[in-house]
Order: sequence, then structure tokens, then C-alpha cells
Amino acid sequence: MTEHPSRVLVLNSGSSSVKYQLFDMTDQSRLAAGLVERIGEAGARLVHTPAGGERRERTDVPLPDHTAALRAAADELAADGHRLDDPRLAAIGHRVVHGGLRFTEPTVITDEVIAEIERLVPVAPLHNPANLTGIHTALELNPRVPQVAVFDTAFHTTMPEYAARYAIDTATADAHRVRRYGFHGTSHAYVSRRTAELLGKDVADVNVIVLHLGNGASASAVAGGRCVDTSMGLTPLEGLVMGTRSGDIDPAVIFHLSRVAGMSVDEIDVLLNKRSGLVGLCGDNDMREITRRMAEGDAAARLAFAIYTYRLKKYIGAYYAVLGRVDAIAFTAGVGENAANVRAAAVEGLVGFGVVVDEKRNTTPGSGPRFISPQYASVAVAVVPTDEELEIASQAFTLVSP
Repeated sequence: MTEHPSRVLVLNSGSSSVKYQLFDMTDQSRLAAGLVERIGEAGARLVHTPAGGERRERTDVPLPDHTAALRAAADELAADGHRLDDPRLAAIGHRVVHGGLRFTEPTVITDEVIAEIERLVPVAPLHNPANLTGIHTALELNPRVPQVAVFDTAFHTTMPEYAARYAIDTATADAHRVRRYGFHGTSHAYVSRRTAELLGKDVADVNVIVLHLGNGASASAVAGGRCVDTSMGLTPLEGLVMGTRSGDIDPAVIFHLSRVAGMSVDEIDVLLNKRSGLVGLCGDNDMREITRRMAEGDAAARLAFAIYTYRLKKYIGAYYAVLGRVDAIAFTAGVGENAANVRAAAVEGLVGFGVVVDEKRNTTPGSGPRFISPQYASVAVAVVPTDEELEIASQAFTLVSP
């Protein structure tokens, strides 16, 4: 009997990096994981970790471009017995940041799909080109295996028009695809589903506010497994305060800086995306360092923390109103999973809404999904580690499986 292909390789191609993980979907186990970073730069390196094996780091391999990076990753996988031409490989799943309105679910990659991803580059100039590079290179390495695009925006396409549209001239908005798309969709999908499982309920019966807090941060209101609102917009700049992004800001600030400070559009773009958020407020975008500085009485760090958590609280309140009934609030990603002080501050004062955390539960380290609210709380507060790569693998495997 021929073994049914059950493996999925997940690729997340950035502008100068490639993350990869190989899964066996029969039990959702990881067979290997790796990172190629600083592609095309001095100090490029590949870090590869096989399941049950020792981490390997290589700096002796030339990595001038993504093709070389993926070939090097393929060599490391082959060294562990995981060749890309292995008949057990069912699919290669690609993270694609922007899918616009057309791509509402995982999609087998064709020339037409590639062309549409290219057409979306103007609304995702930092992400889609890198994603496309990964796709083209993977197709060169193995044109036989199905390639699947899983879009960050897809989970948010269920938003109603009144949540997705901006209040600007409709003809202009439609002509230039200006609307709220949202991002981190694979994480919000995974975490909302895992939260329902943690509650012991069907996802269709659960309303969840998901807070994905990493260097990039986003919130979503999920009703019965469907996103009804999210904080990021046309780009990942809108919404929460982030590591280097401003989040919500009066649009007239842009005009003001242009007229009064003489800043160009590109300079303002860099300011809002790379020199704002936590780093703009206090010079650090690492919440661990900010917490250390706060303990030493640093006023700038304290203010940055207060602004960050105040914005979180505002979105929790807004999405509580949107959903009408909230069963759980789920914290995820690097800050959400590890910063107990952020979680506590974000829900402080919300006891009247049934939202409260238990100090011991919140500060006790843990690695898996867990409640940090007391048993009596009417709204569960949970920490739910995200797994975007597994979500991509699952969606890709489901699509290609007969």
C-alpha cells in the first residue's frame, strides 16, 4: 500500500529572512524547524533544529539571496532525511500577508494567484514582495508538490461592511482598495479556536476578544468563530501601540508634520512605522527591558507602559460593546504570553464587566493554554500560545488532502 502524503513544509519569507517548519500532519508533530536570517547581508546565518536533535548553526554557507537561503534550508532538511522530493511531502504552505478581498481562504498557488498577489503589492509593499520571492523559489526547488498560500488577511474577510469600510469617498476607496483588511489572521483564527477548546465549548458558541501582542500587535472581536472587527487596517500600522508603530493616530498629524516640520511622505512613513510606538516613547521596544526600567523608577518607561496598556483597555471595552457578550479574552504572542504585568494592567478596573485576573495564576509561569482569571469570573481571561505555522500547515493540508 502506498503511504498517503502527510507532511507539510511551512515557509514564512520576509525581506531578509526565511522561517521554516516541517510537520507530519498525522499527529501534527514538528519534524524540524529553522531560520535563515540576514539574507544578502554580512553575518547571514542559518539555524536548524531537528526534532529530538541538536540545534545546528551555520555561518559558512553563502546566502546572497532567497534562492540560496531556501536551498541551504533544503540541504539541512535533507541531512535529517527530509528531502523536498520525498513523496510523503503533501504541500508547501506559504504565509502571504495581504490577500485583499479576493482570497478568503487558503488557495493553491497558480500563475493567476501569483499575479493577484503581485497586484496587491502597493497595499503591502514590505511584505508581499518577500512572500512572492519565497513562492517563486519554492516552485523552482519542487514544482511537483502543491504550493498553498495562506493569507494573513483571510480570517478578517468576514467583517461586515460597516466595520471594514472607512468613512471616505466611496469611489476613491474602491478605486484604490482602501478599507480595513486586518492582519495576524492565522494567529487570531488559531487562538480563538483554541480558546473555545479551553472553555470546553464549540467555537460557534463562543465570543472571544483576541489580543495578539508581539512587536506588532493587533486585537480582534470574534463571534462564533468569525471575525467581526479587528484593530489593524489597510496596513499593519493602525490600532494598538506596538514595538515601533504608532497605532491609532489623528491622520492630520501627517499633514501637520509635512507643513510645519517639512517632512516628506517617506520620512513620515519611517517615523510612524519604525520610530514610534514603544521605541518612540522610551527608546526600547522590548517589554522586558521596559519592565526593568520601570522597576528602577524610569519615568519614560512608565509612561510608555501606561500608554501601551491604556490603548489595550480601550480596545477591550470597544470590542466588548461590539460583541455584546464576551466569553473570554485571550492573550497571545510574545508579550501577551509572557508579560504578566501587561495582562494585569490591560484589564485593571474592568471588574464591573466581569473581567478580572487572579494574581497568582497570572504570575505563575506556564507554557500551555491556561486560565489566569478566578473561577468566579463571568468572563474567562486566558493565555493561549499561538502557533501560526501549525495553523498554516493545517489549512494547507486540509486543502490538498483528497
